[in-house]
Amino acid sequence: MTIFSKIVAGEIPCYKIAEDENFFAFLDINPVNWGHTLVIPKREEDYIFDLSDDELGGMMAFTKKVASAIKKAIPCRKVGMAVLGLEVPHAHIHLIPLQNEGDMDFRHKVENPTPEKMKEIAEKIAAGF
Repeated sequence: MTIFSKIVAGEIPCYKIAEDENFFAFLDINPVNWGHTLVIPKREEDYIFDLSDDELGGMMAFTKKVASAIKKAIPCRKVGMAVLGLEVPHAHIHLIPLQNEGDMDFRHKVENPTPEKMKEIAEKIAAGF
């Protein structure tokens, strides 16, 4: 069972944004920018392109709703999307609020994201979902 599956199961706490029967969105605990959110399928699959066409389409539709909620909650020009998938063997999409392209630099992290600030951001995004 991956760490993401444990989050979905409630075994590991997270800053939940949204979920439906197939997908789950939560804040990244090592955010590149405030509002950095991960979207995952609830079904474990290591490689995003191994999802069925229906699953991938559903994931993108769910991701679009999450991105819209992020844009409402976090002042940004756009919400960037990245699929890397090397850190955790569970397909996931990164959604990152952007002011410029440099905001997608994964070498940069928000310094000391406090639980209070993370909770506040998660609630703001979730309210717009």
